[in-house]
Amino acid sequence: MLVSADIDRIDNENDLLSLIKDGDNEAMHILYCRYVRYLTAICSRYVSDDMDVKDILQNTFLKIFSSINSFEYRGSGSLKGWMSRILLNEMLKFLKSNSRFNFVELIPEEMDVPDEYPDTESIPSDVIYDMIRELPEGYRVIFNLYVIEGKSHKEIADLLGIKANSSASQLHRAKAMLARKLQHYRSLNSITV
Repeated sequence: MLVSADIDRIDNENDLLSLIKDGDNEAMHILYCRYVRYLTAICSRYVSDDMDVKDILQNTFLKIFSSINSFEYRGSGSLKGWMSRILLNEMLKFLKSNSRFNFVELIPEEMDVPDEYPDTESIPSDVIYDMIRELPEGYRVIFNLYVIEGKSHKEIADLLGIKANSSASQLHRAKAMLARKLQHYRSLNSITV
């Protein structure tokens, strides 16, 4: 059992992992406290309902603690990365079973429009974050998978069970909607580019 002096010195992921694998409940609590905000932030980018975020996080931590003995430590950050992948899988499973995505492929007229990222200069990051959270679910999920997670359209298509063109279409439309939101924000706040 950990005492408070031990808690302060456990900053190494591998040491914490060893204690958890030995069944130390306090170490599990430390892991939870250390990463819950980070995982919540990731989940909140995809899921807009706070109760759903809590449910997904609960399932994620159950999965983390039930499979942690199979995790192989590979250096600093590997535990955080592993937990993030579990969260992403739990989140996608939730979204697929509880959502009605309306994915559509690009039509020929849209294929000729340049696919650029909206200009976010001079816009506070929390405002951009809120704008992304306000995107329709399908747009938001694909935008996050492509832009934040760095997945290709083929990978996204495989994850969501859709066509790669549908992923590209949703991303294109998400960027266009985000660009309109940014422009509206600029006009309301007298920001010039």
